[in-house]
Amino acid sequence: MSRKSGPHRELADAIGFKPHYLEHRSRLQDRLLKGGAENLPDYEILEILLAASNPRGDTKPLAKALIDHFGGLAEVLSAHPEPLQQVKVEIDGKRRGLGVAGVAMLKAVRDAALRLSESQLRQSDVIGSWDKLIDYCKANIAHGTVEEFHLLFLDRKNVLIKHERQQRGTIDHTPVYPREVVKRALELGAAALILVHNHPSGDPKPSREDIEMTREIRKAAEALGLSIHDHLVIGRKGHASFRSLGLL
Repeated sequence: MSRKSGPHRELADAIGFKPHYLEHRSRLQDRLLKGGAENLPDYEILEILLAASNPRGDTKPLAKALIDHFGGLAEVLSAHPEPLQQVKVEIDGKRRGLGVAGVAMLKAVRDAALRLSESQLRQSDVIGSWDKLIDYCKANIAHGTVEEFHLLFLDRKNVLIKHERQQRGTIDHTPVYPREVVKRALELGAAALILVHNHPSGDPKPSREDIEMTREIRKAAEALGLSIHDHLVIGRKGHASFRSLGLL
């Protein structure tokens, strides 16, 4: 039976016609539940996600268009609402894209994943869960289009107390104020900090400004008995650790 579209879809639904993409979606969901997500490409994972806000529509074309436009699933989930809604595909003779519900669903998925990762860091020694920490930081800011400076506040057992974004800057600079960093740590009763910021260029190599800023924060922190465990620079091409580079 040929595919129904446009004004004929309501009639097809009424007589029990099942569009081909619903059968395809059912197979995808079955593969996900039985085999896990690792065997599904990015666009198929996104296709399943988009179906939550468009259960009766064909979400494959838009999923592929979003992946092609942004470069990957992580980039789609990290994109701002306006660029997401600008991506359109032609379906049934009409230009279609994400509505408010679709954008909200993608934002909720990303935030849920971040909250899950953060909850895991709150249950153990962060230093002993270094791989999880790096994954968490990458998920937060690796795909940002401007620099952001984040602080991870730890207690005496190196368990995460709180994660906060302190500053948001431009494509290659974020203003950081050591006094504000130390003040906030004292307010939260933190014993140690991990500094984190991203490089939108993708290259995580620390700049001279990064090194000087870290020295100033360390000096202010140590004067009040606070430890700086590390400063992580996150980029799409990897990450850099000040501690590992001998810069702390």
